[in-house]
Amino acid sequence: MMKTELILNRDGSIFHLNLKPGDIASDIILVGDQGRVDMFASLLEEVRVRKSNREFHTITGSYRGHEVTIISSGIGTDNIDIVINELDAIANINLTTGEPVENPVTLNIIRIGTSGSLQGSIPAGAFLMTETAVGFDGLLHFYSEYDHLLDTALSDAIVYYTEWPDNLCYPYAVDADPELLHAFDSTDFHRGITISAPGFYAPQGRSLRLAPFDSELNDKLAAIDFRGRIITNYEMESSAIYGLGRLLGHRTLTICVIIGNRVTGEFISDYKPLLMNLAVKVLDRLPFGDHDM
Repeated sequence: MMKTELILNRDGSIFHLNLKPGDIASDIILVGDQGRVDMFASLLEEVRVRKSNREFHTITGSYRGHEVTIISSGIGTDNIDIVINELDAIANINLTTGEPVENPVTLNIIRIGTSGSLQGSIPAGAFLMTETAVGFDGLLHFYSEYDHLLDTALSDAIVYYTEWPDNLCYPYAVDADPELLHAFDSTDFHRGITISAPGFYAPQGRSLRLAPFDSELNDKLAAIDFRGRIITNYEMESSAIYGLGRLLGHRTLTICVIIGNRVTGEFISDYKPLLMNLAVKVLDRLPFGDHDM
C-alpha cells in the first residue's frame, strides 16, 4: 500500500490518532468532546494507555476487569471518517507491510453523545438509542458498495415528505448493529430514527443572522410516520459511524443524552451528571462482545 494511502508517524503510529496496535481494546466508547474522555476515564480502575493528537484523545484501561478504549472524535462526520478508518487500520492492517491481516477483528463501537429532540414527547434529560441513522452529510456516497446497508425506503420517504431540494446530498439511512441494539435494549432508553446533520446551525434548522433554506424542515421531519417509526432527534456523527463501521465489519451503536427539546425549548445546561450516568449504564454492560484484540 502506498505511503500516501496508509500514513504513519515516525514512531509507527497511525497518522491522526497517534495510536499503534495494542493501544486499543475491541470495545470502544466514542465521544465528541476531549474532556469527556478524562471524565469517563475516572470510572476506570486502571489506565494503561493515554495518548493525544489534535482533537483525538485516547485512554485505554479496565472497568470491572474488562478492557475498554475511550476516544474523542471531535465534531462531525468528517472527523468520524478519520476515526473509523484509522481504528480499523490499527485492528485489521499490518502497519509495517500495509497488508490486511488474515483474520479481521470486529470492534464494538458505542458512541455516547448529546443530542436535541425533535419530539415533544422525548424531554430533555432522556436517553435515546439510535435504531437508524440518517445522514444529511453525504459522506457515505464517496465510498463504494454500500447499497446493501441502506434503508432506501426511509430515505425516499424523507425526500418525499420534506420536498428535499436537488442541490443537497441525497439522505442515506443505515441501521444500528442488531446485536448491540439488543444488548442495550432497556426501558431506560427511548429508541428512534436520528438525523446526522452536516452542521449545527442552518442544517439543524437554527437561525442566527443566516436563515436555513426551509424554516419548516424540523416540523416536516417530526411529522413523518415511517411504518410506525418516528424521527426523534438531531446529532452530527452517527450516520458515518453506522455506515463506515458496518462496511468494515464492526458493530456500531449510538446512545445520546437529550439535552435540548426543539419543540418545547427546554435545555439542560448542566448535563455532565446525565452523561456520567449514561456512561455507567454503558460500561456496566461490558464486555460488549467476544472479539478480543
